[in-house]
Parts: sequence; structure tokens; C-alpha cells
Amino acid sequence: MKDGFIKVAAASPKLKVADCIYNCGQILEDIVKAEALGVKVLVFPELCVSGYTCGDLFLQDVLLMGCEKEFVKLLAATKEMDILFVVGVPVAYRNKLYNVAAFCKNGEILGMVPKKNLPNYQEFYEARHFASGMSKVIYIDYAGCKDICFGTNILLQCEQLPELVIAGEVCEDLWVPDSPSVQHVLHGATIICNPSASDELATKPAYRRNLVAMQSAKLVAGYIYADAGKDESTQDLVYSGHSMIAENGSILEESKLFDHSLTITELDVKKLSAERRKMSTFCNELDNGEKRDGKEYIIRSFSFKMKETVLTRTFSKTPFVPSDEVRKKQRCEEILMLQAMGLRKRIAHTGCRTAVIGLSGGLDSTLALLVTVKAYDMLQLGHEDIIAVTMPGFGTTDRTYQNALELAKSLGVTLKEISIVDAVRQHFKDIGQDENVHDITYENGQARERTQILMDIANKNNGMVIGTGDMSEMALGWATYNGDHMSMYAVNVSIPKTLVRYLVGYYAGETDEKTAAVLYDVLDTPVSPELLPPENGKIAQKTEDIVGPYELHDFFLYYMLRFGYTPAKIFRICKLAFRDEYTAEVIIKWMETFYRRFFSQQFKRSCVPDGPKVGTVSLSPRGDLRMPSDACSTMWLREIEELKILKKCE
Repeated sequence: MKDGFIKVAAASPKLKVADCIYNCGQILEDIVKAEALGVKVLVFPELCVSGYTCGDLFLQDVLLMGCEKEFVKLLAATKEMDILFVVGVPVAYRNKLYNVAAFCKNGEILGMVPKKNLPNYQEFYEARHFASGMSKVIYIDYAGCKDICFGTNILLQCEQLPELVIAGEVCEDLWVPDSPSVQHVLHGATIICNPSASDELATKPAYRRNLVAMQSAKLVAGYIYADAGKDESTQDLVYSGHSMIAENGSILEESKLFDHSLTITELDVKKLSAERRKMSTFCNELDNGEKRDGKEYIIRSFSFKMKETVLTRTFSKTPFVPSDEVRKKQRCEEILMLQAMGLRKRIAHTGCRTAVIGLSGGLDSTLALLVTVKAYDMLQLGHEDIIAVTMPGFGTTDRTYQNALELAKSLGVTLKEISIVDAVRQHFKDIGQDENVHDITYENGQARERTQILMDIANKNNGMVIGTGDMSEMALGWATYNGDHMSMYAVNVSIPKTLVRYLVGYYAGETDEKTAAVLYDVLDTPVSPELLPPENGKIAQKTEDIVGPYELHDFFLYYMLRFGYTPAKIFRICKLAFRDEYTAEVIIKWMETFYRRFFSQQFKRSCVPDGPKVGTVSLSPRGDLRMPSDACSTMWLREIEELKILKKCE
């Protein structure tokens, strides 16, 4: 439960229709198995104590009494277990029968949620046997438990983890326009449990999957969907046990059809709470000081023994890049289109005749040029109006120089070569800088000279300077203030370095052979500002040797800004994601660098040029990050110091 992670599961146990003794035995087996695996919340299918497909047997006292009798045994057998489980059971109350989800822990029924929306169309005829559940909570006795909360408006809150608030709805409740879960989350629920019995039809799994994913996205919640399995009656229908666990729009785990295995993963309730806090449109029952729609909720507390959740869910090493190859190609095309559309609009609006780009032969300027070419194609303008300027200096290598020349030639843009050596030497002479002293003045003097050249060429040709810097460089402040930090439109401003690589690689796979060859060599070139003289003709200044691996920094950036994770939580999941690449000590080292630079370099981000947002994370001071330039990093760095101490004590 540390860091907000809670291990949850959905089960589709073996079953015999109308055999409560056998069914409760199978339910207990799954509970024992789940608890041994560290599961804290376990959801079973709808009416699994009796079987969903009992038909008119639901009107028989023998079945109903048998369910209650076996439920007593189930509660007794789980009294010492530290697991909250949800079981579907038919419950009779005041001459009515209800389809109920019973929430149980430590031999006690914490609450019973009756199904509100009863399908009575096509293959369903639940209204023949069941009554619709009430919203207002009443109190009933069942299976030896007294004064059980009974109604849809029940919330269960964990004392040790207040963000863990559990509520329930049953099967069809999910499929209706106004699902009970909508009110549940507006009153604080972060996890919705849904015991279900959805029969299987051709194409239905995809629809069901989309429904669960979208509901979890709309609710900004975790959603545990446990479906009735293949042992239900097949007199007219077939059931597949299609269970799923979703979190804010993503299906984290999903069962195989017609399988009895547990579906297990971890939900991050702290992340869900953080997401809701960011959303000004995510209202709650406290808005305007009134209860929403006058609906009262009963909140029951429960306890878990505090243990660290062993994480089994995966965390991508490249969170800005989809792992699936099909989605990756689609995403790359979407992003390139967004970048190009942003630039297309700006060029059309300003009436600029030319676009001016400093082409170094490196990754960022390559991507900026590809995007500019795409924008010019949209505007039906000639590539010759794109001016690519290569400006060799003290650190330029033959490899990057040749790649810049070849790329400009293959794309048909106008190429200008302007050496900055003489101009920079004159500048050094003017300010009294020793050329042999390779300090920050030596480096930044070159960067600012290049920016001056680009700006003046743009002025001379009624043009616009296209920025090449990416979001990772912005995060670290790895740009010369008023040098490569500045442009007239920054097309890469929300593209992290790890994504830049994939975009260029994608373009290479879609273009002609000659252009592709240059792009693949650019991808193979170490990232460098090339501001220090080469060593034996090779790049002497490798960015990642100085500031650290970009794949780590992009990982830190994503989870810090997207979900508000603490350094300790990021460190925990980073160790899992990069366990084969980096030691804990290396991760901590570069994490400290990241936070120091991120806080100290905000002043550069406060005045960045316009540029298009393409993903969920952006550093624009006009959009996503309104951060003071003099904010202190003390609290974040203190947590990193604590991580160092813990590592030494291990």
C-alpha cells in the first residue's frame, strides 16, 4: 500500500449452477490464493454464490436459504484474512429479492450494494425475479451479521490509506447512461467494483473492453470488472469470464476468455486522487457547500495491515512513446501532423516567405527540418523557401557536417554554409576571452553567434526562425539563454528527447532510401552541442555524459509532471523499469541532477517562444506549467537525500 499502490484482483471461479456448497468452496479457494499473492481487494462475478443462470430457481427458498447458510461459513473461514472481497449473492428482504454485491472483510459484511438497473430485454429477464435496488441506505440482517448497510450509496474508506475509497455497481449498472458509479466517484470513490455476468457474443469483448476503459477514464477511477465464467448454464447463452482491471482509461490487466485464473494487478489510488485535484471540472459533493442531488452516502471505515505492495504492473522505460508497434506508428504520424499544423498556421498567419533553420546534423534540428518540410507541403510551398543554415564552429565534426549537407540536399531545401569561427574569435577578442579557455563563455559565445546569424537571415529574407530545442532540454535548462533557447516558433517544444528519436526513426521508415540513410546515421550519432573541439575527429562533448541519460530524465519528467509522483515513488518504479540498465545508485545520482536543474532553470522556460503542445505533458509557461522561477527545490532534494541514506543502510 506504500505510495498508494493497492493490489487488486478479479476472479471467475469454477461453478455449479444452484450448488451453493460447491460454489462457496471455490470462492474460498480463490480468496485464499489471492491473499497469499498479496491481493487486498478481490471481486467475484454477479450472483456467483448461486450462479447467475438459476432462472426461476431464484424463487425457491431452498436456494436462497442455502446461499445464506454457505455465506455464514464463508465469512467464518475468512475472519482472520486481511483481504476485502466482493461476492454476488441473491438476498431476500421484505418480500422482495435483490441481486446484491456483498462487500466482506474479517468475517463481517461491510455493506451490501443491490443492483439498480435490471435488464429485461433480449436474452435478459432479471425483472422476473429481482427488484431494483434502492439508493437510500437501509439496515438489514444477513448471514448472522446485524445492521448491514444495504443500498447503492455506500462508500468504504481505508483508514491507513484515505485515498482508497471503494464503491460498487452491478453489471448492467455500468451499461446505462446514468451509472451509479458516477455519483459514487463524485462522493469520493476511487475504486469501483463491478460483479458482472455478461454473456458472450461475437464482437462483444471489444465493446465490453471499451466500455470499462471509458468508464474508468470518465470517472478518473480504478475499475475492477469480474465476469461470470464458462460454468454458467449454456442452455441459451455462453459466458466467458471476461474480467478486466482498468485505471483512468487504461486496461491494466485482462483475463483470457473462458479461463478461471485470477486477474491481478495494482491500482494507484494516490495517482487517481492527484489527477482529480488537477481537474477543475471534476466536481465533488462539497462543491457549493451542498450535497450533490441531495443524495446521502454512508461511509464505512475498514483497516488493512500496512505492508509494501509488491508491484507486478509494468512501467514503460519510455512513457512518452507507445510500446505497441501499431500504435507507435499511428502516434508518430499524429505528432508530426500536430507539429506541422502548428507551424503551417503560424507561417500562413504571419505571411513569412521563408523558414530559417539552423541545421547541425543532430537529432533535434533534423526533426525540426522534417516538420517544416511537412508544413510547407501542406501550404503547397516550394522546399527552396526553407533555408537550412549549417554553421560549423570549433566543435563541428565531419560526420554531423556531412549529414547536414546530405539531408538538406535530399529534401530539396536551400542550404547556406556560414562558418562562425572568425566571428566568434572577433567576439572573444572584444570581450577579452581566451580561446584556449573552454569555459561556459567559450561555449555560449558560439551558441549566441549562431542564433544571431539565424535571426538576421530571417529578417533579410522575410522569414521565421524555426526553433529546434526539445522538451527534455527545456526541463534541464540545457540551452544557451538567448542562444539556441530562442526562436520565432519552436516546433519541438513539447517533444521529449526519447520521442524525438522515434519520430525521426518513423520518418526514416516512410521516406526514400537516400533520405533514410542520412536519418539513420543521425540517429546513430551521439547527442552533443558540439561546442568543444573534437578529439581525433570525433565528438568530444557528449550531453548524456554531462547531464545524464535522457531516457532517465524523460522518465522522471513524465511521472513528476503528469501524475505528481514524489521522488521516492519515481525512484521505486524507475528501479523496476530500468532494473537491467541502471543501478539504484545511478538512478539516484541522475534524479538529483534532474531536480536541481529543473528548479534552477525555470527562468529559461518562463520566456520560451510559442510552440504546439502535442502530448499530456508540456512545459509552456502559458499552458501547463505556471511555476515561479525562484521556487525552492529543498523538499524534493531532501527526499532524495533520504533515499541515499536508505540505500547506504541496506
